[in-house]
Amino acid sequence: MFPAPPTPEFPPEARAVTAGHLRYEDVAQDGRLIPLAVPPALGGLWREAVTRHPGARSAQASGVIPILTRLTIGTTEQHVRVDRPIESRAGFELAHDLDDTGAVARLFMNVWCEVHGAAGRIVPREPAGPLALAGTLFAEHTFTRPFAPPGQRRVTQLDGQGYPTVPPARYPAPTATSAMDAPAGATWLDELSPDTADVCFTLDQTDSNQHVNSLVYVRVFVDAVQRRVAQLGKSLRVRSRAVDIAYRKPCFAGDRVRVQLRMFDLAGQLGAAGLVAGDDGKARSYVRVLLSE
Repeated sequence: MFPAPPTPEFPPEARAVTAGHLRYEDVAQDGRLIPLAVPPALGGLWREAVTRHPGARSAQASGVIPILTRLTIGTTEQHVRVDRPIESRAGFELAHDLDDTGAVARLFMNVWCEVHGAAGRIVPREPAGPLALAGTLFAEHTFTRPFAPPGQRRVTQLDGQGYPTVPPARYPAPTATSAMDAPAGATWLDELSPDTADVCFTLDQTDSNQHVNSLVYVRVFVDAVQRRVAQLGKSLRVRSRAVDIAYRKPCFAGDRVRVQLRMFDLAGQLGAAGLVAGDDGKARSYVRVLLSE
């Protein structure tokens, strides 16, 4: 798995336990959850806790919004029933980071989530068992003023109406480029090189935030990884087990991107790391994926 901060203790107003349902594409044929199934489980936390928090309302009223800047997702080997409800256990914590001078550099809303599903499979059919851990998520959100003029978007303190002016928790945020590093102990199998296909975004890949949806970059990268696995003559009976993605710059309908990646081996497990780059060659996101047989 990829590193993420340990889950803290959440006060009642910063956590939520909610029920939900899986889609058929969320569970592989062997009953294991895929990473892209985990982020939608955060919806319960936003509805039940974040949007109701007076600090969140005050921040939004002043134009300050927590923007998703990193997702670290992991799934387990647990088989879960796609036809039974899941339970999401999530919470958030505000934090700050410091610059080299010791001054507050950025503020964050960090979110943790566990997805628990009913143990078992529908093919071959197994009775639905008790809830079992199927996936985890850490989501880094950076507070910013997205509609302010350039140079005025960085947020180093909140207004204190419901949120502390500077959250006491310290979060030493990793660099975005760390999401294209091989994990500790891994060995590179090839050099960084472009995928064979361009990806052209249309409105189908966008959402109500007026840009390409955050999970689309994961799909694009995983598709490129699958092509590279095939080119290397490796077995295609694998699934993505863990994903770490850092977001650098949004894409919009009409944009064209291409993945650049390289493969690694981690104790016999295949993985890949690289970036999703625009026409200008600059990164839109940095991504790494761990595969599992």
